[in-house]
This record gives sequence, C-alpha cells and structure tokens, in this order.
Amino acid sequence: MGVRVLGTPARLICDSRVLERYILEAKEAENVTMGCADGCSLSENITVPDTKVNFYAWRRKEVGQQAVEVWQGLALLSEAILQSQALLANSSQPSDTLRLHVDKAVSGLRSLTSLLRAMGVQREAVLPPDAASAAPLRTFTVDTLCKLFRIYSNFLRGKLKLYTGEACRRGDR
Repeated sequence: MGVRVLGTPARLICDSRVLERYILEAKEAENVTMGCADGCSLSENITVPDTKVNFYAWRRKEVGQQAVEVWQGLALLSEAILQSQALLANSSQPSDTLRLHVDKAVSGLRSLTSLLRAMGVQREAVLPPDAASAAPLRTFTVDTLCKLFRIYSNFLRGKLKLYTGEACRRGDR
C-alpha cells in the first residue's frame, strides 16, 4: 500500500512525536520545580552528564563515538534520576507532584533506553579498534531537582535528538 509503518520497536524512536512526548514531560517537570523554594533542594549532590553540544564537533564524530556519548549520558542520567527518587522517598515532606514527575522521568528513561536498545545503539556504541578512543564523558553535579530536570530536558533535546535524527535519516536502523 505504500504506507510506511513506524510502529516496530526499532523504528518507533524515528517518529518525532515519541521523543517530543518525553521532551515535553521533562520540560513540564523542570517548570514545576522552578516554582519550588530553593529549586527543590536535594540532600546531596548528584552527578549528571554535561549536555553542551558543539554542533561542528558533533557532526565530525564517528557514529560509534556519538552512540557512546549518548549511551553513557543516558545511563548516567538514569542513575541520577533514580538517586533523586531515593532521596525524595527519604525526605520528610516529599510532594506528591514532585514524586509524580520523578517517577515519570524514571519510566521515561527506561522506555528511551529500551527504544535505543531496539535501535541498536549498544552495538553501535562499540568503537572500532582503529578509532580514536572516546573521550571520557564530561560530567558535573547538581543540587536541586530543577537543575536535574533542566539537564534531563537539555539532554533529550540535544544529544539524544541529534543522534536519533541522524540514525533515522541513515535508514539502516
């Protein structure tokens, strides 16, 4: 019939509406936490990936290097959100709204990890032996939920969107 089906798990991430939904959820969580006193302080610092993207350098990277950066960033971001979930559970006055947004982020990151795994990012994230070794993932720490959700939102809108967009355009996923 000529109708292209994007519903298969490996191609689902290529439907822009899928990633946009996760970006919207992350932005909503960031907006909610902006209204908190002290940006919803965390009782300890949490390590997160640096989300800055030099577009010129990004485009010059091998696909494997991009995949490594996205996969490592997603893994660290997942750890950070899970850590914030544990800190929130142990706080004396956790807000139901905050808990809901953190729970949504945990669920969203699990789904994105599954979608990327179906797309083959883990296989692509292995650098060929002759490739320059991947630079260590740049990180920093955050001390509020607001900053954490800003990083989450920026990562999805930046490196993840760039990587999936290119992978989907290549059409070999």
